[in-house]
Amino acid sequence: MAETPHAARRPRPLSPYVTIYHWPVTMATSIVHRIAGCGLAAGLVVLTWWLTAVSLGGVAEFNALASTPLGQVVLFGLTWCLAYHLLNGIRHLAWDLGYGFSKPAAARNSVLVILGSILLAIAIFAAAYTGHGGYYAGVYG
Repeated sequence: MAETPHAARRPRPLSPYVTIYHWPVTMATSIVHRIAGCGLAAGLVVLTWWLTAVSLGGVAEFNALASTPLGQVVLFGLTWCLAYHLLNGIRHLAWDLGYGFSKPAAARNSVLVILGSILLAIAIFAAAYTGHGGYYAGVYG
């Protein structure tokens, strides 16, 4: 069999340009899982700050900053990172057990993890804002 000369071959791009490369949802969720893990590591700083403020009696300053719009965005982001990392970790556990490896199942479960993490983060914030769990009872009640 004769080999096709290089000039007759169809030219190919040198790298996967954004305009032609399609990211599968499973790849995106894998990348976001790592980003959420970094967010959780950064969240440890916020958690340490809060625990230190509670133990030293300076919780009013922390709450004043946490109740600003920027503070609420940061807290919601940390809550979403936790919810996403939890649900994606459960998906990985299912994979470890041999479930959900087909491409359609993996894509469906990836979308479910994204949507579920958003809904879970909203539910946690709604529970905190409505006073369930005693979150605001000692501070504002």
